[in-house]
Amino acid sequence: MMGLETQLCKMKLRNPTVLASGIRGNNAHLLIRAAKEGAGAVTSKSCSLAPREGHNNPTMINTPEAMLNAIGLSNPGVEEEIGEIRAAVMGAKVPVIASIVAFSIEDFGKVAERISEAAPHMIEVDAACPNTHREGRMFSACAQDAAAVAKAVEEATNIPFSMKLSPDVPNIGEIAQACVDAGADAITAINTMGGMYVDAYARRAVLHNWFGGVSGPALKPVALKAVYNIRKAVGPKIPIIGTGGISTGMDAIEMIMAGANAVGIGSAVVLRKNVFKGVCSEMSAFMKEKGYKRLYELKLEE
Repeated sequence: MMGLETQLCKMKLRNPTVLASGIRGNNAHLLIRAAKEGAGAVTSKSCSLAPREGHNNPTMINTPEAMLNAIGLSNPGVEEEIGEIRAAVMGAKVPVIASIVAFSIEDFGKVAERISEAAPHMIEVDAACPNTHREGRMFSACAQDAAAVAKAVEEATNIPFSMKLSPDVPNIGEIAQACVDAGADAITAINTMGGMYVDAYARRAVLHNWFGGVSGPALKPVALKAVYNIRKAVGPKIPIIGTGGISTGMDAIEMIMAGANAVGIGSAVVLRKNVFKGVCSEMSAFMKEKGYKRLYELKLEE
């Protein structure tokens, strides 16, 4: 659709919608399917250096307010993922972003180096998952650790990479700037935020892992604030993929106005049929009504 084109680093996207990591990105077939359904770019499920089983069921609950999940980073490992990413790059006809995760700073570099063999258009570095930590905290919990991860990845690959950050921090803008200073080319904001559901009748937590990541509509205000603060911190040139609670064209418009260059869509892929095309159609209608010609015109009045 005219006017919806955007750019992330050197990647040209036909529209700003990006399939978020962890949602139907388990293999090449599903990534290609999302591209055919209208996504401007697609992100794979995070892979680690070695295969990982993840948590036991129940791992997810869906309510009208939000989704809560604790999958536990189940994945086949980077060696198998290389083949899936290669196939997706060949068949998707849109930019493919390979998501990686690790359990040490050194391993982030190793996974980045290995996945680079598949030649994804971009790497997304999941430093925000609570299942990975350093001394009991997420790698993105403080600027020093996040920067160390970014530096390890920067030294391991020539492919542009985006650091995925958590909202469960005091100053996400400061952490984003530290990542950029260490070599990150872009920022993905945000990962899910921590939450919990309780079954009062069973007197137990609903999820087997007790705690999980909150996504869906409830996350949007948190994501908007994070993206706005990151844009203020890193300036106008660093691309931001704004992710969290995007399910309509107006959600996407708001996220871009807050400072994002593109919008990650995750839970809404499950909740809404043809979500990518629907979001783009609604964005186009709003822009036509208000006289906007290009996405960069969508800015907040300060």
